[in-house]
Amino acid sequence: MTGSLALTPASPADAQATGGSPQSAEAKIRQSQAEGRVRQSQTVISGDARFQILSPTLIRTEYSPGGRFADRDTHNVIGRDDFRPTRFTKRISKGWLTIDTGAATLRYRVGSGPFDQDNLSVRLATGRQSVTGAPWAGLGTPECPAGVLCEAEDLALAGLSVAANHGDFTGQGFAAGFEGTGSALTFAATPPAAGTRQLTVRYANSTGGDGQNVSRTLTVTVDGAAAGTLTLPPTANWGSWALASVPLELPAGRHEIALVRTPADSGNVNVDSLALLAPGEAYPVPVPPSPQPCAFGTLCEAETGARTGGAKAADDHNGYAGEGFLAGLERTGAGVALTVTGVPAAGDYRVQLRYANGQAGSQPVQSRTVSVTANDDPAVTATLSPTSGWDFWRTQSVPVSLRAGTNTVALGCPTDTSCHVNVDTVAVTSRTAPLLAPHAPLGGYRRALDGVNGGARTYAGLLFSDGWSLLDDSAVHTSAGHQDGYVFAYGQDYRRALRELSTLTGPTKLLPKWAYGVWYSEYYDRTAAEFQDIVSRFRSEGVPLDVLVVDTDFKAPDKWNGWSIDESRFPDWNAFASQLRKQGVRTGLNIHPSILGSDPLFPRAQEIAKGKLQRTGCNSGADCYVFDFGDADQLKAYFWLHDQMNADVDFWWLDWCCDAARSSRTDITGDTLINKEYADRTGFAFSRAYGSLQAGGYANPGPVPTGPWADKRTTLHFTGDTISNWETLRFTVGYTPAESAATGLAAISHDIGGHTGGLQEPGSEPGSTKLPDDLYARWVQAGTFQPIDRLHSNHSDRLPWQYGEAASASAKKFLNLRKKLQPYTYAAAAEATRTGTPITRAMYLAYPQEQEAYATAGSQYLYGPDLLVAPVTTPGTSASTTVWFPPGSTWTDYFTGKKYRGGTTATITTTLETMPVFVRSGAKRPG
Repeated sequence: MTGSLALTPASPADAQATGGSPQSAEAKIRQSQAEGRVRQSQTVISGDARFQILSPTLIRTEYSPGGRFADRDTHNVIGRDDFRPTRFTKRISKGWLTIDTGAATLRYRVGSGPFDQDNLSVRLATGRQSVTGAPWAGLGTPECPAGVLCEAEDLALAGLSVAANHGDFTGQGFAAGFEGTGSALTFAATPPAAGTRQLTVRYANSTGGDGQNVSRTLTVTVDGAAAGTLTLPPTANWGSWALASVPLELPAGRHEIALVRTPADSGNVNVDSLALLAPGEAYPVPVPPSPQPCAFGTLCEAETGARTGGAKAADDHNGYAGEGFLAGLERTGAGVALTVTGVPAAGDYRVQLRYANGQAGSQPVQSRTVSVTANDDPAVTATLSPTSGWDFWRTQSVPVSLRAGTNTVALGCPTDTSCHVNVDTVAVTSRTAPLLAPHAPLGGYRRALDGVNGGARTYAGLLFSDGWSLLDDSAVHTSAGHQDGYVFAYGQDYRRALRELSTLTGPTKLLPKWAYGVWYSEYYDRTAAEFQDIVSRFRSEGVPLDVLVVDTDFKAPDKWNGWSIDESRFPDWNAFASQLRKQGVRTGLNIHPSILGSDPLFPRAQEIAKGKLQRTGCNSGADCYVFDFGDADQLKAYFWLHDQMNADVDFWWLDWCCDAARSSRTDITGDTLINKEYADRTGFAFSRAYGSLQAGGYANPGPVPTGPWADKRTTLHFTGDTISNWETLRFTVGYTPAESAATGLAAISHDIGGHTGGLQEPGSEPGSTKLPDDLYARWVQAGTFQPIDRLHSNHSDRLPWQYGEAASASAKKFLNLRKKLQPYTYAAAAEATRTGTPITRAMYLAYPQEQEAYATAGSQYLYGPDLLVAPVTTPGTSASTTVWFPPGSTWTDYFTGKKYRGGTTATITTTLETMPVFVRSGAKRPG
């Protein structure tokens, strides 16, 4: 009943075993009973809300109308019963339930219904900072009041991503795509009275990914029922926007309204904004937000102040708090003024600035200056050192004198050459206050890096700088109104958070030891004999090779969609693979999830699929069919085709490029589903991860409601087709540890050398290109200290002997070093599986109290427990790299033996023969 408080056991019958040794029926019953007793002692129920205390820093929050709670595992959550019992206290006072674990305090207003930002909070200590978070804030359906323009990117998006790559949009971007069935944009509205309303949408519709430039449609639903069709004629181009409307009959009360691409709709449009209007009412003009006051002692978003001189709000980088950050500080007069309220007394205080200082255009990376002015006092100049890119932030404090009460604090550019920084948050505090960490993501992930040219938007995962987050598992439940989320309250113990994520959602996959050696894979048409020559050349050149991956050209009758091995290229694949295995080389084959209607195997595959394979067209033409992995019959047909190859392989490489295969299941993404199927067959999946193609497509993949949590149990993440240039190399240095920190997935594989485009020169083979020698050598160096070292490209040279003498010698040296480091890498991978701490470790995982750990996270990382790695990402046969040496250790140059004291920063100059790698004091030099 509402307002009740009880300790209630979950049903032992609902518990599922998660692995271990075989048990007798009696042992299983005893285990289930024991788990039930533990679960009972750790459970608090208040009406339709249930709280399960899994650890002092992890609490399950579940709301279910009617108290129909769920105890079975979900696809994400499989280890709920694997935590030790936790001591906690509970009480009800003044209508609030309080649960205190000692590390975290959770409060819920009794009888207040579903969780939201007002009725549930968590309080914790993050270093010296006291933090209060609202885990369920912003997770409901956003309200769009009648008569108000609402930006599409601020509404609830499913299967859509936010983009800003076309012009003339309003707000911070637009909702992009509607490329897959089920893509939807949802908002809530409560008209003042029943009657006819007009839903008007600002959209763009040009030539889509399907090659068509035609009128498109979306279905409008009200409270889940179809209420009309929105017809969207073509616009001049993707940067040209038009309005389209549809009438809606709305009863009084609150309604959830959605734009949905159903199977009957064509989608493939972008939506900038919308408004629910009275019939004939003009479309509203966007109104810039008013400046917001900043209370003393709190974190405030810099962009919400009064901006001047070209200063603007932006969100085109990663790692910021709130909705964006302050940008455009590029000339004298640019700045922002904040009204600071509640200063307790006249005196000396501190202004805390969280900023990023990367490379501004063609200017060199350098320290910048910002003026800080309080009221009419003389300005104080703050010098802001570089950070390791625009996605990485540092907090610095500046002294100011303030009067009691309300003050104006302004940031500005002293000269045209100063500033050139982005400012995320501002706080005005006492002189002794700790630096305040905002709720800003640490690390980030995306389905793939396809088309990435120097940088890309990523999405928040587990870790946030103020020490708490919510893993929302609600999307896997089918019952209406069911909320199921896990509140992590780890403070600055980020490694604990990753360990508990590993326990809750399963550990990251430990690959076979050979996978941590040297891989070669190139999209270039070769025969078995030619591949064997390459393998022999590796040996004669003294270069190790552990894995050979054969790209798509081996297939017949079609090189892209075929499901037979072309015997003109591979007369006997199994004999070829067996011969390579005797030489210590494992093999994998490329797969595209599509089949031509003309393929001899198609009739039987369609028969097995019971006629459900869909003709969509693909890379090889219109007569192309794809698979719905969520349909058991189509999944059976898909793997039947694999069996027809009769190929002895160590793994399959699922290359999703340009195909429309998908999953109709809503409780699990297409990636997660198919990756598990591959792992069940060959031990691991080699594939993209986290979200099916319906979530924004290749160029701009977005997050999905089911989250990025399950793929780490099955998948070696192939990150896709990047552009080959220095900027992309620089991006991947920070991306790999960032993805692992966000999702817990340790096995990440980039194309070493990038995939295509960028900096290319004529290659050594017909139709091939090559990288500049320095870029090739430095990328191979970086690959030596990545979870997977996979030389790959699109018709571009990646073999050491295809390059000049210095680059070739460097590549050979580092590929041999990779082989020597294989036991160390495997041990780090095993540790990742055991503890959740990844192979590549962002600096803040080990040094959470050091601002430099956050600021340098884009240029250096720990590789395993003992190696500090700062890959060179600038051109030239000699390069200088700035390295921060963390305190508490002495760091020894791996190649020269020179020692560096912890807590210092040094400039390290290297030729192509070496790179900045350092061994922690007290550790044995690996390799």
